[in-house]
Amino acid sequence: MAKKSMVEREKKRERLVQQYAAKRAALNEIIKDQSRPMEERFKATLKLAELPRNSSATRLHNRCQLTGRPHAYYRKLKLSRIMLRELGSHGQIPGMVKSSW
Repeated sequence: MAKKSMVEREKKRERLVQQYAAKRAALNEIIKDQSRPMEERFKATLKLAELPRNSSATRLHNRCQLTGRPHAYYRKLKLSRIMLRELGSHGQIPGMVKSSW
């Protein structure tokens, strides 16, 4: 079985975050509500812990959409600096002109 690329893994995390967002928000509201009984808040904490880890938004990382590289990431283009430079050299990014690099 081949390993999944980091790009595919990140896409899967994004889907999980979107799928469980409402449920996580509701459970977090119960946990933070001090007027509720302690037992109810504790049960909500346990239910939150049962959800998949990758459904938490903090598990998402900014990664290059082509290579999966997490460093030197340009948010507007969703590319790493290496791919930005390579695509710019080949004239595949509109409005980007290679001067000297």
